[in-house]
Amino acid sequence: MTVPPPTSAPRHRVVVLALDGVIPFELGIPQRIFGRARGASGEELYEVLTCGVRAPGPVRTDADFSVLVEHGPEALATADTVLVPASHALGPVHEEGRLTPELAAALARVRPGTRLVSICTGSWVLAAAGLLDGRPATTHWAHADAFQRMFPAVRVDPEVLFIDDGDVLTSAGVAAGIDLCLHIVRRDHGAAVANDVARRTVVPPHRDGGQAQYIERPVPEPHAATTVAARAWALAHLHEPIQLRDMAGQEAMSVRTFTRRFREEAGVSPGQWLTRQRVERARHLLETSSLSIDQVAAAAGFGTAQSMRQHLQSALGVTPTTYRRTFRATA
Repeated sequence: MTVPPPTSAPRHRVVVLALDGVIPFELGIPQRIFGRARGASGEELYEVLTCGVRAPGPVRTDADFSVLVEHGPEALATADTVLVPASHALGPVHEEGRLTPELAAALARVRPGTRLVSICTGSWVLAAAGLLDGRPATTHWAHADAFQRMFPAVRVDPEVLFIDDGDVLTSAGVAAGIDLCLHIVRRDHGAAVANDVARRTVVPPHRDGGQAQYIERPVPEPHAATTVAARAWALAHLHEPIQLRDMAGQEAMSVRTFTRRFREEAGVSPGQWLTRQRVERARHLLETSSLSIDQVAAAAGFGTAQSMRQHLQSALGVTPTTYRRTFRATA
């Protein structure tokens, strides 16, 4: 099938590269997330195409069925974003850290400056192409050690759900691909659009913590206390000063026990989690309200505009004023 040309008002084109052994769940994530993103007037914001490394035709999945891919590798040359989902049949990529000739030829079609994204072990394809050398990247926690050994030039972080390194983004395993795609929608079009997609997909717009939550551990004792109530209470009181002992008190735990249990469940310390929630509250208010910077800082619990500025600069790399100017213009 001929690759359709961009229209006079082109949408951002996401081309998904389906390789033999592709995992159907990951293959479907881009269409589900980017395909549901709508602008203020209901217009579609992305166009999603799926291609293979060969002429259009069936591509084997790791399930008991194949998928019919209607575009060949020439579609990669038209992409604004190229996304590589996980595959279990990458052969030399997994075994030797090198691309097959047809995969190398396909990736050679990608235009310079195209945004590159991987889901789960799709990161091995980007690494084998040399596209992750010297960069931070992640992959499924179960494969992180092997990934680092195979590609020592990559700065592997096995703890996070995804990494945004500007024009190259990588995610951890399976559902973390949803987190990353929602993050991209948010980066491109703001929180309101991403939150709408998340609601329609019935997933949280942002998950706390990292892969530490999902690494296999001994099952806790039945009826063991959790920190869910403390987190709910903190979110309801985010505009107030919150001490660690206040959160521990919501669960009737000692500070030491609460801190340990919180880290086990959320993958981060209570202080890190609280800061992240304040940053997210500030982002939402900067994007959707006309509150002043001082008022946003107070509502998010930072106390002062200077404190909020420091935290947003650290977390996002921009000031509150710059963030508001960027995302209120595109949301």
